[in-house]
Amino acid sequence: MIGQIVCSKAGRDKGYFLVVTEEQGNFVFVCDGKERPIERPKKKNVKHLAFTNTVLDKDCFKSNKGLRKSLAVFRDTADKERN
Repeated sequence: MIGQIVCSKAGRDKGYFLVVTEEQGNFVFVCDGKERPIERPKKKNVKHLAFTNTVLDKDCFKSNKGLRKSLAVFRDTADKERN
């Protein structure tokens, strides 16, 4: 599950795409590289997340900049598929 792109279904970050960085029981730690940098991930309940089928390589989320870039590419392709 680590590296998987998820969409938040509840909370202040509702509708944002995030990446899972760690698992802990029914909770995961997620970050996006901007509001939630890698150094300060957010703990979220799994039931508040919508999982996508996309998993990032470890290299993509080593830095906040790489994480933001990867999520931007994913967001753009998701928007194109909707339209």
